[in-house]
Amino acid sequence: MNWTTVGIALFLLYWMLISHLNRKGILERHNITSYGPLLMIRTTKGLKLLDKLAVPKKAWRLFADVGIRMMFIGMFAMLLVVIASDIGMLASVANNTMPEPSKFNEARNIFLIPGVNEFIPFTWGLIALVVTLVVHEFSHAILCRVENIRVKSMGILLALIPVGGFAEPDEKELFGTEDSSKIDENTEVTNPKTATRQQRARILAAGVMANFVVALIALSLLFGPVLGAIVPIGNVMITDVQGEAASAGLESQMIITQINDKPVDNVLGMLEYLDTIPAGETVRVQASKEMVSSTYEIKAGSAEETVNGVLIQGIVSDSPAEAAGLQKGMRIMQMDDVPMRTVYDFRSFMNTTSTDQSVKLLLADNTSKTFEATVQLASHPDEGGQKGFLGVYTGQDEDVMTSLGITVGEFPATSYLSLLKGIPEMLKGTVGWIILLGLPIVGFAGEGFPGFSGMLANFYAPAGWAEPLGIGLFWIANSLLWIGWLNFYVGLFNCLPAVPLDGGHIFKDYTKAFIYWLTKNEEQSLRLSSAVTATFAILIFMSFAFMVFGPYIVHGF
Repeated sequence: MNWTTVGIALFLLYWMLISHLNRKGILERHNITSYGPLLMIRTTKGLKLLDKLAVPKKAWRLFADVGIRMMFIGMFAMLLVVIASDIGMLASVANNTMPEPSKFNEARNIFLIPGVNEFIPFTWGLIALVVTLVVHEFSHAILCRVENIRVKSMGILLALIPVGGFAEPDEKELFGTEDSSKIDENTEVTNPKTATRQQRARILAAGVMANFVVALIALSLLFGPVLGAIVPIGNVMITDVQGEAASAGLESQMIITQINDKPVDNVLGMLEYLDTIPAGETVRVQASKEMVSSTYEIKAGSAEETVNGVLIQGIVSDSPAEAAGLQKGMRIMQMDDVPMRTVYDFRSFMNTTSTDQSVKLLLADNTSKTFEATVQLASHPDEGGQKGFLGVYTGQDEDVMTSLGITVGEFPATSYLSLLKGIPEMLKGTVGWIILLGLPIVGFAGEGFPGFSGMLANFYAPAGWAEPLGIGLFWIANSLLWIGWLNFYVGLFNCLPAVPLDGGHIFKDYTKAFIYWLTKNEEQSLRLSSAVTATFAILIFMSFAFMVFGPYIVHGF
C-alpha cells in the first residue's frame, strides 16, 4: 500500500468536506474560518487564563523590552544575510559561476512545512512547528492583556491535523490610527483606545522573544546533557553480507565493534588485522544494531581479488605526483605490479619505499581508461627523510569487501559527535551561527543533520543518566533539535522589516516616529513610513525570489 497516495487522498477528501461546509455557512455559524484547507477554530474559553498569566506585568514588560532590542539585532543580522546573498548571487552571474538548480531551490523546500519540505521530517517537524506557533502567538496574547489590549479569541489551526495555535487580538486597538507619538508610554489609557507605539512594539516583539527563549532552552538541553549522554558505538558499518556471514546472522547496517576481542576503530585497521588471519580460521565478530550487541562466528576466507583502485582525492603542490601529471579523480590500480585494493594496500606499499625510489604506476581515469606512469619519489616531510613521498591525498571513502564475506564502509561517528558537541563553542564567531542555522539542512559538509534517526542512529547509544531511556533519548534529542532550530529560524525570519511580519510592523512604527520627529507632520510621516516599509518588503521579497529562481533563470527550468 502506498501511504503517500492514501495521505493525499484523505487530504483531498478533507478539503472537499471543508469547502462544502463553508458554502453551506456551517463553519461560520460555529465561529470557524476557512482559508483553503486551513481552519481557524476559535473559542473564547481560556481568555481568563491569559489575564492570570499576565499578572506579573513588570516582568512581562521587561521580557518584551528585551525582545524589542533582540528584534532590532535580528533585523540587522537578517538584512546583512540578504544583502550578502544578493551580492554573492550577482557576482556569480557576472563570473558565470552560478550554481545549477538543486534540491535547495525546489518549491516544496521553500516553506517550512513538515513532510512537504524534504529536509524536515514529518513527526519531529510537526512537533516543532506546533510548539513554535503556540509560544509565538500566545506570547502576543499575554502581552496584549499586559497592555490592556483586548483578545477577541483563541484557538487552533487545523489542516486535517492540528498545525498550531493562535490568539486573535483586537486589531483596531492594536493597529489603530491614534497618534501614538504624542502619548507617553506610562499614561493610563482606558478602552476604547489604540495601543501606543511602545505598547505595540512590546506586543509584537514578544512573539520573537518567546521563540528565541524556547530555542535557547531547547538547544542548551540538546548540546548540554542530551548530547553529553550519547556515545559512539563504532565507526565501521556492514553495507552488504554474503555467504557464510549471512548464514551466521550478520546483517546490513550492523556496526562492527570487535573482531576476536580486538576493538575495531576504522576500516583500515580492520583490514590490517584480517590480513593476519589465515583462511579457514574461525573469527568472532561482535556487531551491534539498534543498540543490541551480539557475537557471530565466521570462517575467514581469501581476500577480495577485485581491484577497484585507490581514489586520488587531491594532489600536493610541487610533488612527484604533480610532476608526473597525476590528477584528482584518477585511481591508482597498481604500484610496481602490486594491486591496490584499498587505501590500506597503498599505505602498506608506501611504508616500504625510500627517497629517490622509482615506482611504476598503473592509473585509471574517470572513463576507466588505464595508462602507466613512472614516478621518482621524494623525501617524506614527516618521516625524517627515510620514507618515500608521492604527494597524493587519499581516503577510505568507499565500501570494501573483506575476507569475512561482508562489505564494510566507514562513518566518522566519533569525530562527528565531537563536532556536534563543539557547536556552542563555535558560536563565538560568525561561522558557528551559520553552521547552527543551516545544521539540519546542510550540516557540516552538505550532508544535513536531521537528528539521530535511521541509519545514523545505529552508530550511537545512550550512556550515563540516559541509559535507561534507550531509544527514547534519541526521540528527546530529535525533538529538541527541531524545536530549537525552528524557533530560532522563525524568530529570525519574523525580524525582517517587511509587513506583515512582526519586524515589519515595528520597523514601520519606528520609521514613522523618526520621520515625525524630523517633520512634525503626522500625515507626511505616515505616508513616508508606509512607502519605506513597502519598499523594504518588495526588495526583500525580490531577493528571496532571486535566490530561489536565479539558478533556474541562468541554467533553465
